[in-house]
Amino acid sequence: MTDTSEANKERNREIARNEETKQITGSVRVSSWAVAAAFIIGGILFTLGWLSLR
Repeated sequence: MTDTSEANKERNREIARNEETKQITGSVRVSSWAVAAAFIIGGILFTLGWLSLR
């Protein structure tokens, strides 16, 4: 019974590590999209401002 219990605990630890990796990857992906969107919006606003001053 102890072997089964230890195997389950190790399996649960592995699942937790995999979930943590998925969350980190998802967070990085969302952050990358947010930076890209901010860069594009900033570029558009900069261009509109620059054109309005000309």
